[in-house]
Amino acid sequence: MLVRDLMTPDPVTATAETGIKQALTRLADLGITSMPVVDDRGRLCGIVSEADLIREVVPRDPRAQERPVVVEPLYPPGTVGEVCTRSAASVRIDDDVASAVELMTALSAKSVPVLDDGGRLVGILSRSDVVQALARSDDVIAADIDDLLGSLGHTDWLVEVEDGVVTVGGPSGSPEQSLAVVVARTVPGVVEVHVD
Repeated sequence: MLVRDLMTPDPVTATAETGIKQALTRLADLGITSMPVVDDRGRLCGIVSEADLIREVVPRDPRAQERPVVVEPLYPPGTVGEVCTRSAASVRIDDDVASAVELMTALSAKSVPVLDDGGRLVGILSRSDVVQALARSDDVIAADIDDLLGSLGHTDWLVEVEDGVVTVGGPSGSPEQSLAVVVARTVPGVVEVHVD
């Protein structure tokens, strides 16, 4: 699977000038945990997360202390540009989803921005996008593979799917077996392919 197959296109974004309160409201309203930060040409400048936004804006409550504390004035940041992470990891639209998952896992990131070849933001790939693809029903996966194989003239091949593991019966010879594996692996939800 390629990133383009699973990503959410045209994600909600912020700019460096977006206000902290406005960014917090977007995250809360949409139930997301981060947003790409882009410039006026749609190029990725960074990413802003819940943690970035709340880190310096929650004042200490004097009631939480056993002894009175001196309440110092709080001068919280005003814009996303003051708190965002500038060096955001990203993936390209034609990258393999497996590589994107490795990146998200290594960084403990919930999502990564997706860029086109010109460096412009075109989508976002989240762990939940991958989970949804892997959770697709076996019947839907089998139907997708049947459709793809049928479009290539192989309507006589038998496709069975159990827990995302695909078995294709009918291909004879190495070229046909390779074709069956390649086609099946492009379908979201496939975790393994066998050819009989």
